[in-house]
Amino acid sequence: MNLIHSLIPSLNRNLVVNEGHHDKDLGPTVQPNYEIKETDEAFNLSVNLPGVTKQDLAITAEAESLRIVGKRSWNRPKDWTVSHRETSDAIYLLELEHDNRVKTDNINAKLSDGVLRLSLPKAEAIKPRRIEIS
Repeated sequence: MNLIHSLIPSLNRNLVVNEGHHDKDLGPTVQPNYEIKETDEAFNLSVNLPGVTKQDLAITAEAESLRIVGKRSWNRPKDWTVSHRETSDAIYLLELEHDNRVKTDNINAKLSDGVLRLSLPKAEAIKPRRIEIS
């Protein structure tokens, strides 16, 4: 368990990041910054993907994992000489595991201004429910 997971309980308890920054099919990758907030109904995930468009974004939800791959689309102008660049051309890759806590059929995604927002609805088994006393 790395330090960030021990400091932020919501990451440690519900979703765990796979620690790899090189994918054999994609080449070198960069893990984007992200934030997870939990409500009674869903996990809300915000992922910063500057320079990524809908066409260059792939989201795959499987039984126990969520995978987000985003490629930046920037065409260098002719005769352009770069003196300094703050970002690389590496592909964004974020892989999260969720232990079947998410209804993968009902995931909603929206990309706006370089921020991907996902709503990951909780499975019925983990939602809090009121128990009537007889």
